Amino acid sequence: MRFNLPVLTAVVLCCGIGTANAADPSQLAATGGFLLGNAHRCGVAAERVARAGDVIHGFIVAAATDASEAAAADSRFAAMFLATSSPTQDPDAFPSCAVVIEQFNRLERHHEEAGMGRETRDVRPAF
Repeated sequence: MRFNLPVLTAVVLCCGIGTANAADPSQLAATGGFLLGNAHRCGVAAERVARAGDVIHGFIVAAATDASEAAAADSRFAAMFLATSSPTQDPDAFPSCAVVIEQFNRLERHHEEAGMGRETRDVRPAF
């Protein structure tokens, strides 16, 4: 039997459609710890790394189903941060600083564009 293009496209699309998974706090922690540890290793200012750490911690808490899951994810974040933040390790084992700093800047830009970077927000109804 020979498939024509519309039928083949429909089959491929149906196979690719799935349900969205909820954010995994452990994965958020590992990814965030890796990024921030490398940002620290690449010389990003400590205040900026700390602010981004607060943002990632907020993501972890929001994604966790309970306090123990959040605590486990925070522990994983710390372990990944410590494993990647040391500048004395083999530089070929880690991503380049140019890539790390670009990704770090992307995280900061996204946070600021979403309006979350402001200390206080004036939330008043428009009427």
